[in-house]
Amino acid sequence: MQIFSKIYQKTLDWAQSKFAVYWLSGVSFLESSVLPYPPPDILLAPMALKQPDKAYSFALIATVFSVLGGLSGYLLGDILLNFLLSYELLKPESIDLIKGFFDEYGIWVVGIAAFSPIPYKLATISAGSMAMPLLPFIAISLIARGARYYLVAGLVKAYGGACDQWLKKYIDRLGYGLIVMVIFGVWYVG
Repeated sequence: MQIFSKIYQKTLDWAQSKFAVYWLSGVSFLESSVLPYPPPDILLAPMALKQPDKAYSFALIATVFSVLGGLSGYLLGDILLNFLLSYELLKPESIDLIKGFFDEYGIWVVGIAAFSPIPYKLATISAGSMAMPLLPFIAISLIARGARYYLVAGLVKAYGGACDQWLKKYIDRLGYGLIVMVIFGVWYVG
């Protein structure tokens, strides 16, 4: 069965769609605020592969909409905290402890989450709920998200053809291997 090959090909087809930029914008926004997956990289990479001359433009779109989504998550965090406190689902003492940590390390938490596979929305919602100053939040989000998406676009632009050939050859084995690793991980932890 070549399930992963079909999924990979479908993603490449979406990347060539006339609506690809809109999908990239929407996924970038939603992934940064409320949706757990898919990360925008899944669309950005094949879009950069199919149109290498526009790779950095696509990275800019992903960055801008991701940071706008991050601002939505920030606002959601503020609303969520007020809701949890009003129904006494959180103790104010707990909030003070977390706020102290976030005041000291918040910019790094947001920066690491914005660049790494750690869900960025967790950092955006936390930043809003802990009232992180808005300008540093926006600045670190732009820097880290931009670095991530421009890195993806640059790597795909430089090595995309070779990676595409390699993925077409091994994508199914990689996909099934990942499933086995997840099952083993769940079994091991459980």
